[in-house]
Amino acid sequence: MTEPREPAASVRFLLDGERVEREGIPATRTVLGLLRDDLGRPATKEGCAEGDCGACTVVLVEREGAGLRYRAVNSCIQFAPSLDGKAVITAAGLKRATGALHPVQQALADGHGSQCGFCTPGFVMSLFALYKTRPGATRGEIEDALAGNLCRCTGYRPIVDAAQSMYALAAAIPAEERDVLTAAAGDAGSAVRASEARFAEALSTVARKASSVLGTPSERYFAPRTVAELARLRADLPQARLVAGGTDVGLWVTKQHRDIDAVISVAEVSDMKTIRDDRGALDIGAAAIVADAHPALVAHFPELDELLRRYGSPPIRNAATLGGNIANGSPVGDSMPVLIALGATLVLRRRDSVRELPLEDFYPAYRNTALAAGEFVERIRIPPRVPGLVLRAWKVAKRFDQDISAVCGAFAFALAGTRIASARVAFGGMAATPKRARACEDALTGETWDEATLERAVAALEDDFAPLSDLRASAAYRRKVAGNLLRRLFLETARGLPVSATRATGFVLVE
Repeated sequence: MTEPREPAASVRFLLDGERVEREGIPATRTVLGLLRDDLGRPATKEGCAEGDCGACTVVLVEREGAGLRYRAVNSCIQFAPSLDGKAVITAAGLKRATGALHPVQQALADGHGSQCGFCTPGFVMSLFALYKTRPGATRGEIEDALAGNLCRCTGYRPIVDAAQSMYALAAAIPAEERDVLTAAAGDAGSAVRASEARFAEALSTVARKASSVLGTPSERYFAPRTVAELARLRADLPQARLVAGGTDVGLWVTKQHRDIDAVISVAEVSDMKTIRDDRGALDIGAAAIVADAHPALVAHFPELDELLRRYGSPPIRNAATLGGNIANGSPVGDSMPVLIALGATLVLRRRDSVRELPLEDFYPAYRNTALAAGEFVERIRIPPRVPGLVLRAWKVAKRFDQDISAVCGAFAFALAGTRIASARVAFGGMAATPKRARACEDALTGETWDEATLERAVAALEDDFAPLSDLRASAAYRRKVAGNLLRRLFLETARGLPVSATRATGFVLVE
């Protein structure tokens, strides 16, 4: 392959309904920087610049089948070339044609859901994404949608109240005045359908079917469309940085001020975004976002719902991928312990050569992976659920939503009556890499699941891990938590306690 030297295309997208086409956007220019500094759109705010506070939230819109898909994302860590072919909507673009506020904005204003106002545009956009994807959202859905937005002025009660009233304000808009933005999810009125068709047509004018090279001569952004093109690029440019959602690499730019002269995005590789059910086995493309992987995983393993809801926040899950989390190699990555416990394997590719490797063998050392030069993660494969499987995965952190794990534990048992036929136990946060607890597994396998076996397994964790102390937790705390997660597992599974696998809040001993 002849390496492309110069950018071949401008970045083109819709911004609040208007077409924007701009050349020379550096590969690591953030969407937030583009909006505020380059395009003069200051309504979107910069807060933390690391995807935590939500002040910078915008909504991306793409064509999906015959309809449109809306995703709230953090603009502070998204690279601007990723907008190519999409539409971005900001709080400034929601005003109705009549000049009135959008129902989401009006609900927040009426309910006094804003005080200093700095975080408000982000809340508006997170609620707008919910408004466009959930007809009549429940309280739980509202709280989940706002998990990536922080407010220290009004508190959340008036904001949640506003979210519950925005649908009534939408219904009060005359049907003939509703459009692609003001219509709530599920509104199929003729005016809405016509407006959506016009929006989809405008999107088609910025869509790009072929692979492209964006950016500048010194900061190039490669956007392949097929696995074969990605494999060629990766092999020819092994030092280029692979990026999916950019939820970690974005921080390298905004916080560590790293220079990255070449980015290869996997976000448009359609072959790697598919999620397939192969006779009970799950095959997840490495470019599939977590928001799409979540329902597929929960369909097979409902015990994972809470863990996956605590994976970042909706704006993070709408950009981050399982493949990126795995390839990043953080010892506190939330997906790896449970995938290791389930026996997941990785499909690795270099040019036309493909190999499969157990995930547990992918991390030889801290932040190191088994990837060879020019190789990348193409897919994640999870075996079918085995009969009698007992599965639990818990994340322990200082707050429930959007926090880094101190400890993440995953347990996959096959029970034959009261005997543990097999056991796979894995932890994150306990070692330099996500790791199986082999001594603990040996103490469990073949034994009766009783208190004596439990205490032997807890003691065996001392042989498996020598955790470090850091800002998130001390070594003693981590050891205690790991053992207590095993005890929680015992209380939930060995005595038939009436405690939900996904919503347990405490332990009550029932005789």
